[in-house]
Amino acid sequence: MDYRDLMKQAVEIRERAYTPYSGYQVGAALLSKSGKVYRGCNVENAAYSPGICAERTAFVKAVSEGEREFSAIAVIGGKAGGPLELAPPCGICRQVMREFCDPDTFEIVLGTGPEDLQIYTLSQLLPMSFGPENLKKQETV
Repeated sequence: MDYRDLMKQAVEIRERAYTPYSGYQVGAALLSKSGKVYRGCNVENAAYSPGICAERTAFVKAVSEGEREFSAIAVIGGKAGGPLELAPPCGICRQVMREFCDPDTFEIVLGTGPEDLQIYTLSQLLPMSFGPENLKKQETV
């Protein structure tokens, strides 16, 4: 899939964000290795901590549908009614990505729209990460 198309989907889903407190809307479009796209937007809550980011919404939707392998995610944000802007994933979202994605090949597409893209690998945005392999039992000698 062309990353411009992936970013267009992130822009579209951003409009569904529920942000009555911050007014900052984020959209994410997650591309699975099977080729299916899962979209998510941020959803705020008056108690703040129960809110969820767009990226994690997309991952939760995908995982709940049985997907476990992913290629890329496009993320975009900005104040409601304002210009689109670069919206790098927060630390929690980066850690969720690390759970399911190869840090050296999974790509995070950022930008201000489909014609302005910046592409990073997860390892660039989350160096020296902690992942599932850190919890595997070590063989005894």
